[in-house]
Amino acid sequence: LIEKAGKGPAGKAAVNIESSLESVETILGAVLDISRLDAGAMKPEDTAFNLGGLLSQIGNDFRPLAAEKKLDLKIMPSSLGVMTDRNLLRRLIQNLVSNAIKYTRKGRILVGVRRRGELAEIQVIDTGIGIAGDKLNTVFHEFTRLDEGVREAEGLGLGLSIVDRIARVLRLEIRIFSNPGKGTRFSVILPVAEVAAPPREISKAPARSASTLAGLNVLCIDNDARILDGMRLLLEGWGCHVETASGSGELMRPGAARPDVVLADYHLDGGTGLDAIARLRAAYGQDLPCVLVTADRSSEVRAAASQLDIPVVNKPVKPAVLRSMMARVRPLAPAAE
Repeated sequence: LIEKAGKGPAGKAAVNIESSLESVETILGAVLDISRLDAGAMKPEDTAFNLGGLLSQIGNDFRPLAAEKKLDLKIMPSSLGVMTDRNLLRRLIQNLVSNAIKYTRKGRILVGVRRRGELAEIQVIDTGIGIAGDKLNTVFHEFTRLDEGVREAEGLGLGLSIVDRIARVLRLEIRIFSNPGKGTRFSVILPVAEVAAPPREISKAPARSASTLAGLNVLCIDNDARILDGMRLLLEGWGCHVETASGSGELMRPGAARPDVVLADYHLDGGTGLDAIARLRAAYGQDLPCVLVTADRSSEVRAAASQLDIPVVNKPVKPAVLRSMMARVRPLAPAAE
């Protein structure tokens, strides 16, 4: 609706609706994270990796948000390696950077790593509103927002609570130093680890731009007819030819053309999206580009998809994310006619 309505009153209403839905999604996601962390349901999977690549990803994620507030987000390169759960550490630092941007009116946010002997100290430094010394210990409590923060920006008071819980799961030390009115520095302390040299990059054809999605044959699989209608409307607006299926029984209709890309929900009636993809790849070839589109954010589903080299997009689907993912897998598909 946002794409079709333009900038008139209907477009503004659609943007407001989307913003409200994103707020609800954020609240539910944060409360779910807290519940899973408290219940011990998030089991860390330790791997050795370089911090430089992780911080670079976070920089790419947050530069548009910083630019909206005319803030300079600077990511310092690092060659230090660590051994911990990469996804959980990334989420921890994402929350710190998001918090820094939210409570900084002007200036910059600096993210980098200092070596402290056998330890690495990841620092997120801002020039924001700061925190009074007697309030430093309270900011990690859920649904806690300081008066200065409430006046400065909207929020839930959950971001730093999740940081604290992830740090406990990963057995990391969090330090905080703040100067009210001048800024805050959060530090994450963890041991340095040796990381094997990455394999040499093989040059690949650049991913095609999203405009090449026009003419693409897309098969959408979901057991909710309303979601299929919404996906058809979105994809046809991009110029795609769309076929839909509500379950494994409708996957391969007689005379149906080989899809260029498959978008499959995970929870289907009588099976999973990964089962459906396996059947389609058995029929059309293992190189069939597929994306799992699911509201299930569990590490088990993501790991099962990763084993089959299937990227995951989480519901509620953000059109820009889906478009980017389709453009990324698109080069593997035969040219659309």
